[in-house]
Amino acid sequence: MTLFVFLSVLFAAFLHALWNAVIKSGTSKMTGVLILTLVQACIGLGIGLSRPFPDATVWLWLLGSGVFHSGYKLFLGFAYEQGDLSRVYPIARGAAPMIVTLISVAALADIIAPAEFLGIFVLGCGIALMARGAFFNGESRRLVPLALGSAAMTAGYSLVDGLGARVSGDAVAYVAWLFVLDAAFFTPVCLGLRGSVVLRAPLRDWLRNGAAALASYGAYAIAVWAMTQAPIALVTALRETSILFAVLIGWLALGDRMDRAKAAAALMIVLGVVLTRL
Repeated sequence: MTLFVFLSVLFAAFLHALWNAVIKSGTSKMTGVLILTLVQACIGLGIGLSRPFPDATVWLWLLGSGVFHSGYKLFLGFAYEQGDLSRVYPIARGAAPMIVTLISVAALADIIAPAEFLGIFVLGCGIALMARGAFFNGESRRLVPLALGSAAMTAGYSLVDGLGARVSGDAVAYVAWLFVLDAAFFTPVCLGLRGSVVLRAPLRDWLRNGAAALASYGAYAIAVWAMTQAPIALVTALRETSILFAVLIGWLALGDRMDRAKAAAALMIVLGVVLTRL
């Protein structure tokens, strides 16, 4: 991996943590997620229409991906209503690769290396330690199942997108259309749960969350590009530094409570993810 690719992936990790921080810092978390989703759909539609239209078989994967992405954002929005960025993000981000690894072994007959077994154990300990803080620090306990729900959805779209993009043969178009379908599924659900008031936000919020959408799309695009320039395992492991970025942003910028247990849990989660992906 060249220095330029290394720094690019670190920047993508920072962007991922940053857009989550923007959503968390907003007055209405669900409004922020909806604005982000709509802006992503506009970007995706523009890019998708500029490329060859996907084959019929690809749309089956895209539909599945759209459902999982919608579920991911729904759980994430609810989780941020209950807990801090530095508590929710590591659980949601860290549990996903553990779920993917376990499913790959059970359903896809993948061979798991000793380092991956160790990674799963370290991940589980880190997530348990992070979740423990929600139960003993006076925080809302509901954030834990919501963050784990977000992780399950992330695991789902990771598996679907990994296979679907291969079937497609055009990762750029695939990503573009999945964001369009994501909005098509997420918007009516969001309106059904919160009503039209969820769309009422001042121009400042539309601009903030629109910028978050650009950061989210950019982070995904950089990651996809990096995987064409360096080993996928190295890129995916390096991306998990976003957990540390999120913890630092939550602590330094959003005023999240920080203690040794939370810091240790975040480091364990990052280490566990790296072990499962190397």
